[in-house]
Amino acid sequence: MTLRDAKKPDAPSAADATINAGGVPVPDWVASANGATAFWRGLLVTLSAPGLTLFFTSIGFGSLARDLGYTLGHAIFMSGVIYAMPAQVMLIDQLARGASIAAAAFAVSLTAIRLLPMTVTLLPLIKGESRFRLAHLAAGHFMAITVWLEGSRRLPLLPQHLRLAHFFGIGGGMFLACAFGSIAGFLVAGVVSEALLAALLFMTPVYFLLSLAVGAKLRMDWLAIGLGLLLGPLLFQLLPGPDLMLTGLIGGTIAYLAGKHWR
Repeated sequence: MTLRDAKKPDAPSAADATINAGGVPVPDWVASANGATAFWRGLLVTLSAPGLTLFFTSIGFGSLARDLGYTLGHAIFMSGVIYAMPAQVMLIDQLARGASIAAAAFAVSLTAIRLLPMTVTLLPLIKGESRFRLAHLAAGHFMAITVWLEGSRRLPLLPQHLRLAHFFGIGGGMFLACAFGSIAGFLVAGVVSEALLAALLFMTPVYFLLSLAVGAKLRMDWLAIGLGLLLGPLLFQLLPGPDLMLTGLIGGTIAYLAGKHWR
């Protein structure tokens, strides 16, 4: 070996590349992990801030469900089947107001449109180059704001063969957090003040906003967040029905065009 070879640095490993690119080291457990380990590690995410946020938010939902005349089974069923807190609240609210099942289902479907971009961006990380399988379709069901945030942050650090199991662990853990939170809220309804229970419902949107702010790196990201905060209350006063959809459409389009111009 020559002196030049001795001074030549080794080629960076996949872990080093991840550290250099994103500033976050690959977890230590990845080196010797299998699918079961990846799934278990995903479940443990429930014990961190995202899972606890969903748990306390679901307390408000469980209490609301009981106040509107629904059973505990209804609350848990909606947590697992709808798997999105805003859609769950909208469904029980619409039905409590006397809306038909078809109208309530249509309203819930409109709120679910916001999850399509999340699915489009995250599912390729899970699928990789493998062929479409039923498991990938099932993974799409677990696409929600909190799971998308955690998946976007954690999955790129994992090798391809561990990502699907880890994602199912995160998604299943978040369902457990929602289910147990709904049970707790159902049981404490009438004991805890309504103001506190209503405030708990806003924990997930606040967590989502803070997570977006932490992950914002470009001027385009900050512009999108700022426009959302500005247009949201304004459009709620002008068009209280489609206000959220219009806020995302208008603010996101302006931020995209501005980012394209800056580039």
